[in-house]
Amino acid sequence: MPLILPIKELRNTNDISNIAHKHHEPIFITKNGYSDLVVMSSELYDEFARINRIDKAIFESEQELLDGAEAVDAKKVFDDLEKKHFG
Repeated sequence: MPLILPIKELRNTNDISNIAHKHHEPIFITKNGYSDLVVMSSELYDEFARINRIDKAIFESEQELLDGAEAVDAKKVFDDLEKKHFG
């Protein structure tokens, strides 16, 4: 269940920090009853950013294939890399 707090709770920065680290999920901050901000721990942000980079790389690869790029066999790629770096 998402954590939702009113913006006035941002006055309690230590409490917000403790909640973010304890629950390890985003805290949605509302203003006048509407979603306004999202607060999260830096560790959770790093995790989201890593996942986003992976998703973006997959999306770009799929687009390249749709645009006519030729697929390469993964075994061949890894064999070539192994030869290049380890002889």
